[in-house]
Amino acid sequence: MVKLLQALKKLMKKIINIKYIYIFYFFCFSSIAQTIELDGNFIQGGLVIGKTNPASEVYLDNKKISLDEEGTFLLAFSRKNKPEALLKIIFPKGKKITKTLNIKKRQYIIQRINDLDNNKVVPPKHFYERIKNEIEIVKRAKNIKVPIAYYKSGFMWPSAGIITGVYGSQRILNGLPRRPHFGIDLANKMGTPVLAPADGIVVLAYDNLYFAGSTIIIAHGKGLSSSLLHLSDIFVNIGQEIKKGDKVGSMGESGRATGVHLDWRMELRGIRIDPQLLVSKKDLRKNF
Repeated sequence: MVKLLQALKKLMKKIINIKYIYIFYFFCFSSIAQTIELDGNFIQGGLVIGKTNPASEVYLDNKKISLDEEGTFLLAFSRKNKPEALLKIIFPKGKKITKTLNIKKRQYIIQRINDLDNNKVVPPKHFYERIKNEIEIVKRAKNIKVPIAYYKSGFMWPSAGIITGVYGSQRILNGLPRRPHFGIDLANKMGTPVLAPADGIVVLAYDNLYFAGSTIIIAHGKGLSSSLLHLSDIFVNIGQEIKKGDKVGSMGESGRATGVHLDWRMELRGIRIDPQLLVSKKDLRKNF
């Protein structure tokens, strides 16, 4: 009888331990299911990569953000983004987490140039219809949905050169404020190779846009894209899948360019971001 009681005691002990183990696992997996990972640049023009439970809903300033099958999502902050952004996550069982993101303010270069020929400031009227059509062509290309997260390959400089223009700068020509510059300009020799800055799909390969000249747009997935402007040559076609570092074109001065250079621009779902924040300046080479 004593042995039986001892055996029952041991069995009860095991049951209790197992119970606590299951409770421990429940809380562990429950907390994992409700975690948020955020990594990137919380600054005007910045890009942030987030990760959470893939069955969750994600909102930035009440705008729904799509997730991939792994629960990864992208956030972007505009050139003049407010100092705070509200991130809201609704988990599968209804629990909500809200987080205020502090967005660092930037100072931008403002350049004033006066006494210019008016044609250098405002395009002649007979080009207006062409410009309007080209804006639609570019817009449609950027709206092509690419569900594969190519951006996970990481980013590299698309060409060698000297930085001659930066994100966010603005010119005031003859007293008229022009649109801010949303890219990074790299100047080099005519024909300098231009490479894919990350994996992706070519959604536009267009010769001689009025402003941008010969242009390639690469979709990196989930609404993130790179635009490569003012090219002299294009070596890829629409629909082509490319890898980071593939040669896609050559540097030129097509379009409204004042010299040989590459203008590299990036955008996430209509928000222009700073490409330079995604690469290291020390990796930029002056020449190939």
